[in-house]
Amino acid sequence: MSEPAPATDVPALATDVAAAVEAFAEHLTHERGRSRHTVRGYRSDLADLLRGLPALSALDLAHLRERLTQTHAAGAGRATLARRAAAARTFGAWAVRTGRLVTDPAVRLGSPRAGTVLPEVLDAGQASAVLDAATSGAAEDTPEALRDLLVLELLYATGIRVGELCGLDVDDVDESTRTLRVLGKGDRERTVVFGVPAARVLHRWRVSGRPALVTAESPPALLLGVRGGRLDPRVARTVVHRAIGAVPGVADTGPHGLRHAAATHLLEGGADLRYVQELLGHATLSTTQIYTHVTVDRLKVVHEQAHPRA
Repeated sequence: MSEPAPATDVPALATDVAAAVEAFAEHLTHERGRSRHTVRGYRSDLADLLRGLPALSALDLAHLRERLTQTHAAGAGRATLARRAAAARTFGAWAVRTGRLVTDPAVRLGSPRAGTVLPEVLDAGQASAVLDAATSGAAEDTPEALRDLLVLELLYATGIRVGELCGLDVDDVDESTRTLRVLGKGDRERTVVFGVPAARVLHRWRVSGRPALVTAESPPALLLGVRGGRLDPRVARTVVHRAIGAVPGVADTGPHGLRHAAATHLLEGGADLRYVQELLGHATLSTTQIYTHVTVDRLKVVHEQAHPRA
């Protein structure tokens, strides 16, 4: 499977506007500790909102409202409009604080409520069917097929985000305890456990899959692309969509759907809600406090009792 080239920032912006967006991205990364995925989202939203400005000083409320109206007319949903309006408000406040704007034109910018839309949840039987189909495809032990099966198994076994999965290094995996050291949002580290099926695929990948793709220039990434680089999250998403789409009657929910299914099935199996919150890495104070009281041994016991593929 060919892998997409890295995305480029579009559309083109006026010179000082583009410079301000990049400075804002640096602020989000280094001062506020936002993830690369979050910063990329802000950059994309602002590039669309600020398109057409001759200079940053020309930014006003009318321009922002017009861009949001055009976005709505193009078919964007409430969540997209709300996210872009929030990006404009955050950027506007920062631009005033740093002296790039005299007044904040976004402070009065309204937006629709995004609402909460959860992906359709695969039941345990559907999740098993997706993984069984992927297992059949990996029967010949080709590196790509093994890697794709491991992507599916680990996403469902652990509930981690696809970006967290692709960010794993070989040293983040402890096969003896079946645990992963995951670096989540805000550079918060957590430990997650996985079951026997995922462990078996992981071992196969490390013994015969990864060595076939690794090159002298390869990073220490657990998952590699066909050219030996770290697996791109977009490729992992394609893997999930393709695997789910191959099973008749299963809703195409993508990686986040597997994450949501993992949490749902753990709760249905009797897992403690606090354990699931920690497993998912939700960034709340209560979750952080709870984590200090949950040992790896306790994580393993709960996982083995509750997860359908423990």
